[in-house]
Amino acid sequence: MTTTLSIQGIFKDFKEITKAGLAISVLFSSIAGYLLGFDSEFPFSWSTLIMLSIGGYCMVGASNAFNQVIEKDLDALMDRTKNRPVPSGRMSVNTALTIASLLTLVGLVLLYLINPKTAMFGAISIFLYTSVYTPLKTKTPLSVFVGAFPGAIPFMLGWVAATGNFGIEAGTLFLIQFFWQFPHFWSIGWFLYEDYEKAGFFMLPTGKKDKSTAVQTIMYTGWLIVASLLPCLGYTGQLFISPIAAIIVFLLGLWMLYFAFKMYKERSAKAAKALMLASVSYITLLQITYIVDKFLR
Repeated sequence: MTTTLSIQGIFKDFKEITKAGLAISVLFSSIAGYLLGFDSEFPFSWSTLIMLSIGGYCMVGASNAFNQVIEKDLDALMDRTKNRPVPSGRMSVNTALTIASLLTLVGLVLLYLINPKTAMFGAISIFLYTSVYTPLKTKTPLSVFVGAFPGAIPFMLGWVAATGNFGIEAGTLFLIQFFWQFPHFWSIGWFLYEDYEKAGFFMLPTGKKDKSTAVQTIMYTGWLIVASLLPCLGYTGQLFISPIAAIIVFLLGLWMLYFAFKMYKERSAKAAKALMLASVSYITLLQITYIVDKFLR
C-alpha cells in the first residue's frame, strides 16, 4: 500500500514539476505543425512524430522544471503555486535539477535525431524560457514579450521537424502563435493579478489592470487575426488555406476579439478568465481548421 502511494506521489510530482497539462497542450501545437508540414516531398513518418512528441514533452517539461527551481521561493508566496513539489518541500532542488537536466538531454537527443534544426530550436526555447524570460518576470512587463518567443516555437517546430527547413511557412506559424501569447498571458496576468503581486511578478504591459492594458490586449488580438489569415493570401509558400477555412479562422478571431472587448468593457477577473479560456479554444480550433483544410483540399 505504501509503495503504491509512493509511486502515485512520485508520478503526481513529476506531472506537476513538468506541468503536464501545459506540456501536452504545447505538444499539440508541435504535432499540428508536423501534420501541416509533411507532403509528398517530405513523407509522413511515425518514428519522427513519436520522437517529436516525446522530445517535445521533454523540452517543455525541462523548461518548467528549471523554472520551478529558479522561482521556488517566489512560488511559495503564491496560493496557486505554493503546493508545487519544490516550494512545498516534497521534492529537493537537486532532484528537480536532475529531472530537468535529464529531460533536456533526452529531449535534445530525440529532436536531433529528427534533424539538427529541430534540436536547435528546442534548445533556443529552453534557453530563452529559463535564462531570459524567467528572471525578467520580476523586473519588467517586457518579460511577456520575451516569453512569447519560446512560447511561439512549438507550432513552427513541427513544420521544421517535418521538412528540415525554416522558411516563410514555419515563420508564419511562429508569427501566429507569437501574437496569440499576448492576449492569452495578459488575461491570465489580469485575473491572477493579486497572486502574482505577492511574488512581485510583472505580467501586465502597464503593470496594472487598467484601460491601457485592455486596449493593448485588443490590439494584439487584432494582429493575431491578421497573422492567422496570411496563409490564404498565397504569399506563405507551401502553407496555405482555402477561402472556406479563412472564413472559419476569421470568425474564430472575431469570437476571441469579442472576449477581448468584453474585458476592456468590464475590466473584471471574470471577463479576463473568459478571454483566457477563449484563447485556449481559439488556438486549438485554429490549428484543427488548418489541418482539416489541408486534408480536405
